[in-house]
Amino acid sequence: MSAQHVNRIHIIINPGAGRDEPILNILNTVLAKAGILWEVSVTHAAGDAREHAKRAISAGFDIVAVYGGDGTVAEAASGMIGSKIPLAILPGGTSNVTSQELGIPPRLEDAIGLLCGGTYELRRVDMGRIGDRTFLGHIGIGIEADMHEAADRSMKDRFGLLAYPLAALRSLIDRPIAHFDLVVDGEHFDVDGLDCMITNFGSLGILGASIAPDISFNDGFLDVIVVRPIDSLSLGRLIENALGLPEAAVLLPRWRARKVSVSATPPQKVSADGEVVGETPVEISIIPDALWIVTPVIANSAVPEPQETPAG
Repeated sequence: MSAQHVNRIHIIINPGAGRDEPILNILNTVLAKAGILWEVSVTHAAGDAREHAKRAISAGFDIVAVYGGDGTVAEAASGMIGSKIPLAILPGGTSNVTSQELGIPPRLEDAIGLLCGGTYELRRVDMGRIGDRTFLGHIGIGIEADMHEAADRSMKDRFGLLAYPLAALRSLIDRPIAHFDLVVDGEHFDVDGLDCMITNFGSLGILGASIAPDISFNDGFLDVIVVRPIDSLSLGRLIENALGLPEAAVLLPRWRARKVSVSATPPQKVSADGEVVGETPVEISIIPDALWIVTPVIANSAVPEPQETPAG
């Protein structure tokens, strides 16, 4: 769906986001110049972003925007499933993988500026469900969840994006290999590995690197990928994947699924959109066409108009 005229925007701000910038001053400068009315709500605890988004939809705002990292964006999105009011992402976290996947500018001025000049379009995207909660991008089971738990706020403030690889290296020390029991759309698979990813997109959030270039945000499927013990061969394959080299996508065990359950021995921690949410076993499913998101205009793209409310 192409850009529409914007009169009123509700902006949800996470004050604990990982950037130090004059948020309100930037918003006021850009939006006042464009003649757009805007209101702000601030998150203080888990669940606030979802409730703020629901109230903004009920109040009839044209767009709900979220300033924060992947966790805040995903939480707000969970309150917008089935709505025709789009979500705009204003990257403000230490890691902004979702915004990178969608090509949203990293600078706040540019991200909010998309809404002011009609230089955006709306893309329909899928979401996922894990237990009684939803996620927008990525589930990590194993070393990835350990990494997110280790990369706490103080570590992010000190090292920025480097907090994640440092935490991952720490998690690798003396780590036992996990045995994953997968049920992918009813079919059983057993595989040993360090991590099991169930992802809605390919971006790794680092230098444009991707798990696999053909993973889509709106194909109605989740991609299930297992990272096996790192010997010299598999390490080379991971590097090829990260660099987006040809044929890299087929070198790691991978399945596409509408529904997947994961058990592990020993039990593994589970993260969703960068936040630890529990441990295995878990059941995960896709919510097709869950919501509309503001993105830069993609040349020669054809996006359908919003008509049906998504299932789930």
